[in-house]
Amino acid sequence: MPKLRPQSLPTGRTGSVAALLGANLLFNVIANASFRISAHSPDWRRFLLWQVIGNLSGFITVLTLTGLLRYIPLSVAFPVTTGLAVIGVQVVAAVWLFGETVSPAQWLGTALIVLGILLIGGR
Repeated sequence: MPKLRPQSLPTGRTGSVAALLGANLLFNVIANASFRISAHSPDWRRFLLWQVIGNLSGFITVLTLTGLLRYIPLSVAFPVTTGLAVIGVQVVAAVWLFGETVSPAQWLGTALIVLGILLIGGR
């Protein structure tokens, strides 16, 4: 099998990468929030509706990751999108949307994830 290498990021493509990262983060948050809503749905129709929304959103995250792989290596794209997803779901969905409390240890973990993203993304 030939070795596939992503092309270096051409000038003007940073906007594409930023848009794909933003979309990936947004749809990851939507997917996970949908699953939480689904888990607390009072009837099977709402349960199923939110499952469909969550799974479609998850599918879009896969498409955005695939798009990112046109520009950046898997060894960078996967940990960055996964780390952003963890942070987005914790901060946006859990804290902001659902009012869940986050312990100081969890905030420390979030800070370490941010540090990891910066280290991986900086190559």
